[in-house]
Amino acid sequence: MKDDQGRQVTTGRVRWRKFAVLAVPGFAATAALAVALADGALAASFAVSGQEFKVGASSLTGTGFAQYGGIDKNVRGKLLPVAVTTIKEAKLKDLCQSVVTTLPVIGDISLKLHAGQGAKTVEATDLFIDATQMSGDAEFENMELGRDASTLNKGPASAQGLQDAFGQQAKTIKMTDVRQTAWATNAGRFKLAGLDLKIKLGKDECF
Repeated sequence: MKDDQGRQVTTGRVRWRKFAVLAVPGFAATAALAVALADGALAASFAVSGQEFKVGASSLTGTGFAQYGGIDKNVRGKLLPVAVTTIKEAKLKDLCQSVVTTLPVIGDISLKLHAGQGAKTVEATDLFIDATQMSGDAEFENMELGRDASTLNKGPASAQGLQDAFGQQAKTIKMTDVRQTAWATNAGRFKLAGLDLKIKLGKDECF
């Protein structure tokens, strides 16, 4: 099998935790990213909240995968390094999203969302996930690792990082037992079939 440049490539299963280690060089230049953000070269789409949230799914399939290092920013001006994971077209099964807020007097309040269960599917286009942790079993087709982040072209149209920064991309991605912690998620379209959202006292998380 050959890639878009005519080079021979192989496909196979990749253990995500081992794969994610390869993204670490992209965060070695966090200070440079911070300067770029201040200069407007790397702009967060919105100020993130002060809480990370958890997302799990039994499976994820997608076309047009790209990943690179990035920076989110909260309203206090704090810079938060993230792995920006993007997918042009994605489908998920058994989606679970949870966030726990601790309030004075009341204590912990959990918001938990389920969708895409049984025969139903969650669908997203131009999906951007600003993650701090992701795990599961992954398989990629036509994988490119170490590509300049500013030249990525398989993900969504705007899915590029800084010049000279580490990037990686693939034609397709398949994951099972998906577990991620993130500051933000963006999508051009997000279809939640079978949406079920509940709020309760105490901690109730996806994992």
